[in-house]
Amino acid sequence: MFLIIAGLIIWTLAHLLRSLAPQIRQSLQDRFGNGAKGIMAVVIVISVILMITGYRSADQLLLWSPPLWLWSINNLLMLLALYMYFTTATKPGTAFIFGSLKNPQLTGFKVWAAAHLLVNGDLASVVLFGGLLAWAVIQVIAAKRTVSLVDRNTAPISSPWVHAALSVAAFFAIAFIHYWLGAYPFAV
Repeated sequence: MFLIIAGLIIWTLAHLLRSLAPQIRQSLQDRFGNGAKGIMAVVIVISVILMITGYRSADQLLLWSPPLWLWSINNLLMLLALYMYFTTATKPGTAFIFGSLKNPQLTGFKVWAAAHLLVNGDLASVVLFGGLLAWAVIQVIAAKRTVSLVDRNTAPISSPWVHAALSVAAFFAIAFIHYWLGAYPFAV
């Protein structure tokens, strides 16, 4: 559990650096130039490795046993989350109903975390996915204080059908990775 929490803390601090400590971020950019982005990417990858390692090694303390029908809801929410995530690469207003979202990527991330909370009733899952959901909520609040670096008006993809195809392809790729890791995303 320690590794999950350590990973969550590192993930949260790395992502909130721009809004909570812009002077630290600026000093990193001044010192390392574009290499600062690489440093932050390494820090984020380390946080993900800590979370995954901690999650896979955590004791299975079951808090609740979700009913099988929630797996179907989870999978629909996953498709929805992926679609929202991909609408970040589109002009506002062109992605069915989600094109007007101010930050579709973070909204999709929140849907992803909530969907995983529905079907995982163990303590490690609650800490991991609940922590990531809390981070996403905090990130949205913090993002309102800073200027966006992404200009969605010049986004390259504008077809909602491309987003739908990308979402379905990503969903099946993620499902395959889950199977490969021994986590079965479909109720059997």
